[in-house]
Amino acid sequence: MAETVAVMPIDTVPTKKRSTRRGALKEKTPSTNEANILAGKVSPSPVPPPPANDPEKENHESLSQPRTSPKKGKARASKKQTKQLQKQQPEQDSFEKDLLEMQEKLQKLRLEKEKTEELLKAKDEILKQKEEELETRGRQQEKLQTELKKLQKLKEFKPTVTFPAGQSLRDNEQDKKEKKKKACPERKRPSAPYILWCKDQWVEIKKENPEAEFKDISNILGAKWKNVTAEEKKPYEEKYQAEKEAYLQVIAKEKRETEAMKLLEEEHKQKTAMELLEQYLQFKQESEKENKKTKKEKDPLKPKHPMSAFFVFTNERRAALHAEKKSVSEIAKITGEEWKNMTEEQKGPYEEIAKKNKEKYLQEMEAYNQMKDEETASLRKEEEEQMKLQKQEALQLLKKKEKTENIIKKTKVDRQKKKQQKEEKKNSDPNKPKRPASSFILFSKDARKTLLEERQGINNSTLNALISVKWKELSEEEKKAWNDKAAEAMEAYKKELEEYNKSVASTLEKVDS
Repeated sequence: MAETVAVMPIDTVPTKKRSTRRGALKEKTPSTNEANILAGKVSPSPVPPPPANDPEKENHESLSQPRTSPKKGKARASKKQTKQLQKQQPEQDSFEKDLLEMQEKLQKLRLEKEKTEELLKAKDEILKQKEEELETRGRQQEKLQTELKKLQKLKEFKPTVTFPAGQSLRDNEQDKKEKKKKACPERKRPSAPYILWCKDQWVEIKKENPEAEFKDISNILGAKWKNVTAEEKKPYEEKYQAEKEAYLQVIAKEKRETEAMKLLEEEHKQKTAMELLEQYLQFKQESEKENKKTKKEKDPLKPKHPMSAFFVFTNERRAALHAEKKSVSEIAKITGEEWKNMTEEQKGPYEEIAKKNKEKYLQEMEAYNQMKDEETASLRKEEEEQMKLQKQEALQLLKKKEKTENIIKKTKVDRQKKKQQKEEKKNSDPNKPKRPASSFILFSKDARKTLLEERQGINNSTLNALISVKWKELSEEEKKAWNDKAAEAMEAYKKELEEYNKSVASTLEKVDS
């Protein structure tokens, strides 16, 4: 019934006048909610709507209501339904608005979520890159550490190669040469004859012109030198030549020595480089096996430093304190306190022992230092002797080099001469008389014919050898015949040459005129 009534419109309810005998009913005072509903105002707090199909409540309401006519009940029910609809409309509007707001917020949250996810991905990528960079840096650091260890091991490399004492001794030689320049007059560059003459004449001209300055005296000397005769200049020139020769000899000798030393140093460098390479490779193999550091070797002959008075006292007390089973730190503390509390009289014997030990140490050190000085002096002598030997070796090498250079020069000169001779022969005058053959060549021509007839098909080398053997076997009388023939040919050649030269001279004179 309630559902059918809710659908019906309000205007369709019939209203009729009734004649009632009862008195007029008093007007009911409306409650605050009813007044608001009538005015069209709804309270902001939403009132929950009553359940539509609740039979218990309906029965209860029907019992609680006074008995009225069915028409009045229907009108009241329709009024209630309108009131309920008016209440539900603003509630529905507000609910829709809330829904829309919630949907918008959800969309915003989704967008924010997507953005945060993108940011997180970017951060993850950055972190991965940083981790990779850290890994690469770690690898690089490991490589650098390994290289550093290798370099530290290289520092321990001590070659046993005896390096040539070239540079150190060369420096010493240069110092010696500079000293010799001051001491030895041959080392100085010789002064010209004019300067030697000026030195002799300077004092006399200074006496004659005491007020004259350096420029004036030099001008006077220059004018005088022009008037000096060749005989007067001769002694000064001779002196200059002698000094010059001595100076040039010294410089040539030094240049020769320096060139020889350079050659020797180059040879030594090659040898030492090879030895160093071999030693370094051996050291590298050993260092890979052993990673322990080697301690510096101390000189066993060097005397030890003496103990002080306090350490002498501690050495005495140590045995007793060890017997009491005291530790090293406790022994040090006890002996320190005891030494502080001791008087000067008690310390006296220990200080005397320390003094004696110090004097003994000083004596031993003096002897040690003397021994070291002697060793250094002997080493220097050995180095000087080695230097002398090296100089000799260097000079020998230089001689060999000079020989080879001279041979090369001679061969070059011989080749040039042969070329010139060939060119001269080509360009020579055909009318010029030729030089005659020697006695041996005349004999060889005669002997060659006989030998070729006797031994047919003989080699040229064996033929020349046989001719030379036969020439040696000839007696002096037999050789004399051949020598006479050569001499006659030579005299004829000389006469022809004289006539040829005269003809050439006459032709040249005619050309000049």
